[in-house]
Amino acid sequence: MPRIALVTCRPAPHISEDRDLPLLAAEIASAGAEATVTQWDDPAVDWAAFDLVVIRSTWDYSWRRAEFLDWAARCSARTRLANPVDVLRWSTDKRYLGDLARAGVPTVPTAYVAPGEAAELPADGEYVIKPTSGAGSRYAARYTPAEREDALRHLARMHAEGLTAMVQPYVAGIDVSGERAVLFYGGSYLHSIRKGAVLAPGVAFDERKVAHPGLEPWEPSAAEHAVAQAALAVVPGGAEQLLYARVDLVDGPDGRPCVMELELVEPNLFLNAVHPGSVRAVAEAILKAA
Repeated sequence: MPRIALVTCRPAPHISEDRDLPLLAAEIASAGAEATVTQWDDPAVDWAAFDLVVIRSTWDYSWRRAEFLDWAARCSARTRLANPVDVLRWSTDKRYLGDLARAGVPTVPTAYVAPGEAAELPADGEYVIKPTSGAGSRYAARYTPAEREDALRHLARMHAEGLTAMVQPYVAGIDVSGERAVLFYGGSYLHSIRKGAVLAPGVAFDERKVAHPGLEPWEPSAAEHAVAQAALAVVPGGAEQLLYARVDLVDGPDGRPCVMELELVEPNLFLNAVHPGSVRAVAEAILKAA
């Protein structure tokens, strides 16, 4: 009987509940395997006791990136970890968007401001500031040129915490066509969703946001599929090593899809909220990998 760990994090007021986890654990168990829900930072867990460790909802990792990656390295030395630690290391720092752009993948244009560096903020048009390591729109906010002082205070707060900032133009297409997430599991297309804009004007960077407003099923276009596949082809080591992947897309100024970000660590799969019919496919992919 395969032993599979589904890894989450400790409950906290600022962490969303993973409503997919009970569905997935039950489906894996019904297929004859042993599914154990574990917390990544629990020192009592013997990771070598599992045939496969699947990161599911470690949604606190961006607050503790170095510690999380240290755990991933230790875990992968004792058993198989999905996704692999090299992928986790690359994808937990959104400077990978530069790798995608250099490879010719359409992406949202991004500038980076590390601690100690002076910021060159846009003089016209709305823009977004967020950390290179973040999740759930943590420390993300939208600004106009008139709000420069607020933006500088935002940067100062991030830099004081050792965070590198990303500065991106606000992609207005998201207000019209939303943000789409194209998901893959076990090397195959799984399903997609669309959601509304997360960042509203005037909402402070340290306010909690609704991470997935207006969720609905989505049927991706051929162009969206192509951009998603092109992005995953850039992943170090190749896309074939990925158990799971999510590619978040928005429409650029030319109306064509471009990558907002990749979710290769702990993507919300939207099973409970939108796609309960995909639970079996996810469980089967995990069992095959184990």
